[in-house]
Amino acid sequence: MDIVETEAKHTSGVYAKQPLVIVRGQGAVLWDENNVAYLDCSSGHGVANLGHAHPRVATAIYEQASKLITLFETFPNDQRAALMEKLTAFTPGLERVFFCNSGTESVEAALKFARVSTGRTAILAAMRCFHGRTLGALSATWNKHYREPFTPLVPDFSHVPFNNIEALDQAVSAKTAALILEVLQGEGGVYPASPEFVQAARRICTDRGALLIIDEVQTGFGRTGRMFAYQHFGVTPDLLCCAKSLAGGLPMGAVLIGENVKNLTPGTHGSTFGGNPLSCAAALAALTVMEEEDLPRQAAEKGVYLIQKLKAIPSPLIREVRGLGLMVGIELKQKAAPYLKALQEKHVIALNAGLNVIRLLPPLVISYEQIDQVVDALEDVLTPGSSEGIA
Repeated sequence: MDIVETEAKHTSGVYAKQPLVIVRGQGAVLWDENNVAYLDCSSGHGVANLGHAHPRVATAIYEQASKLITLFETFPNDQRAALMEKLTAFTPGLERVFFCNSGTESVEAALKFARVSTGRTAILAAMRCFHGRTLGALSATWNKHYREPFTPLVPDFSHVPFNNIEALDQAVSAKTAALILEVLQGEGGVYPASPEFVQAARRICTDRGALLIIDEVQTGFGRTGRMFAYQHFGVTPDLLCCAKSLAGGLPMGAVLIGENVKNLTPGTHGSTFGGNPLSCAAALAALTVMEEEDLPRQAAEKGVYLIQKLKAIPSPLIREVRGLGLMVGIELKQKAAPYLKALQEKHVIALNAGLNVIRLLPPLVISYEQIDQVVDALEDVLTPGSSEGIA
């Protein structure tokens, strides 16, 4: 069977397929069907914070699958209860949890919770933001490339410039149900929020009775050097959206809920697979590993090392290196796509963030030696005139 041809024949068409068949992974490394190794600086778009096939997560999945895989949340369950307790221990002030299956689902839930809680309809988001592809989350997303084919979208959504306190102050009104923010924008180009902007957002929302939603689907679970990125800024959101690496690779999302969120009664929302015992067991194992191996601290220290090494690359193509922890963007003066292809040819898998940003999201377990290999590959492909560089 030719795997590439089979997928090309049957695929929906909504993915730009790579001509690279990946069949297994371990830690920060992926292998193709010919047993060629690749350093993974995508982590499956930020899912594999623990790396691939972590043995503690794999064992938890196997053991739970032998006992109970699925159970609707109407019935309490030992794994779900333990996960709720463990997850909320990381987020003081956010004591309740709604479980779902993905990041966009967590955003949809948070938007509904904000509207039913406040009795208002207006949702405010930031320019360059990305919150998901389902219709509510897409309405909050900024990029017209994602939005325009599906208009008209959900009404009463608007956007303000990121990091602009004055514009934010003018935009939040008595009709605003919620402001939704990424404190480190991912898809939009790896742009960090300023502490002043995040703190102003919290203050303005509180003063005007709006809820503050922080979207940490990509930045959560140690990625930025803290368990959650909002913890860098000295604020607590009313609703926290998370997913991706929560369950060590299994599909899982969650909304953590603060005391200002009201009116969540039976039937307000639901999810057939949300909080299923299998995903909960995997998430418990993943969070335990994050704690025991202190992965947020590792991300902070490795991120400083990586950014310093990247800033030392003597390439005229690099406009700026920015990021937090192990979420790093390299903004180029040219389109990123040819350089991503060249990196893959050097056995490094990375992502774009917009047209001209190379985004690095390596597993938090990546070694310093592997970081050096990634930087060497980047220097080769970003240095015009080198043996590997793109002219």
